[in-house]
Amino acid sequence: MVRLVPAMYVFGDSTLDVGNNNYLPGPNVPRANTPLNGVDFPGGARATGRFSNGYHVADFIAMKLGLKESPPAYLSLAPLPTALLLSALATGVSYASAGAGILDSTNAGNNIPLSKQVRYMESTKAAMEARVGKAAARVLLSRSFFHFSVGSNDISVFAAAQPTGDVAALYASLISGYSAAITDLYGLGARKFGIINVGLLGCVPAARALSATGACNDGLNQLSAGFNDKLRSLMAGLAARLPGLDYSLADNYNLSQVTFANPAASGTYSVPYFFSMDTDEYLICKYLTSGRKLNS
Repeated sequence: MVRLVPAMYVFGDSTLDVGNNNYLPGPNVPRANTPLNGVDFPGGARATGRFSNGYHVADFIAMKLGLKESPPAYLSLAPLPTALLLSALATGVSYASAGAGILDSTNAGNNIPLSKQVRYMESTKAAMEARVGKAAARVLLSRSFFHFSVGSNDISVFAAAQPTGDVAALYASLISGYSAAITDLYGLGARKFGIINVGLLGCVPAARALSATGACNDGLNQLSAGFNDKLRSLMAGLAARLPGLDYSLADNYNLSQVTFANPAASGTYSVPYFFSMDTDEYLICKYLTSGRKLNS
């Protein structure tokens, strides 16, 4: 397969984590290391740090871009500077961490928050520059793909702790943090972004389990939809303000609605576990790698 980008750099939460959390200390850190994690992983059942039965969305997007799978977890490479550098130059690095949020306070101490993921990318770039020079590193980053999926944990934590809290203030904080991450990466040389918005948080198993009938939590879904509106505006504004910034915004929320409403029409005959690779995620992969801009 033709390589469409030189490398892929991944930022976000459990929907993209490929094992960073396995290297974090503490009993409350979420880890995908149980027998069911990776039970369908290609090449043999094994837990890989992915919160999935096999590959997840980052892997399939990577394949569409001509890579073998998602780039490896940063923390698996950090103790080996040469391995980290080679991966950063050849395929990329994943900084995504399960439980992470846009806000540092979200599940604090049990993940790598988005701001720290970006700082790790900054140190990675410094190592790249030391090896190949500033100009070559900037060219490589400008042609690479920067993949994001984050925000779900912030909204879920807010809804659980402050069900009647200031939603406008929440959105303002989240968008400010998201904007800072994109802008900082742009300053490092990033130009191509693939963003997945927040899905139907009110329909994940944990939310539906709180209902006697197993119904979705409409309030949580409304919080997600409101954030997605703000994210859409943010990305449009950044693209207008930052020369050369190109992005695709995948509408996970709408795709989830369609699949939940009629699973069979999407080729799914039972609504799958939230973190599994399913029809929704396949469609997201297809949109993000098609060159189309969704809601941008």
